[in-house]
Amino acid sequence: MAPLDSSYPTSVSDRSSGSARLGASLHVKGEITGNEDLTIDGSVEGLVHLEDRKLTIGASARLTADVIAREVVVYGNVKGNLRARDRIEIKKDGSVVGDLTTARIMIEDGAYFKGSIEIDKAGEASSDSDLDKPAYTRSSRATATTASSAD
Repeated sequence: MAPLDSSYPTSVSDRSSGSARLGASLHVKGEITGNEDLTIDGSVEGLVHLEDRKLTIGASARLTADVIAREVVVYGNVKGNLRARDRIEIKKDGSVVGDLTTARIMIEDGAYFKGSIEIDKAGEASSDSDLDKPAYTRSSRATATTASSAD
């Protein structure tokens, strides 16, 4: 039953372009897939696969997961590989330990990053045949390896 609030989406088409939120008190183990933008404030262990959508990793979020999305914005803590067809942003207080594959990258002063970066200008980051393999068996075509932290 839908609430009486008139802003509540009443049909599937109203919700399909919306966004979802995983709250700070929630913990997920497994795989998250979907066709809407997602903001994670809780913790996730496993895989997050949002092929054509934006994933925002909130300041209180803790991910131990591989991520595949159109766009990834990191405010929290991620341990795992990030693949974004469009871009990856690591914000001031964000932390990523893992490999990045994307067409565009932005790492703000104060962010922490340890891993490699592959710039994929063709936008093939999410359609690469290596994605079905575990991270340690994939071919390495990294263009940059870095560890950065500003105090």
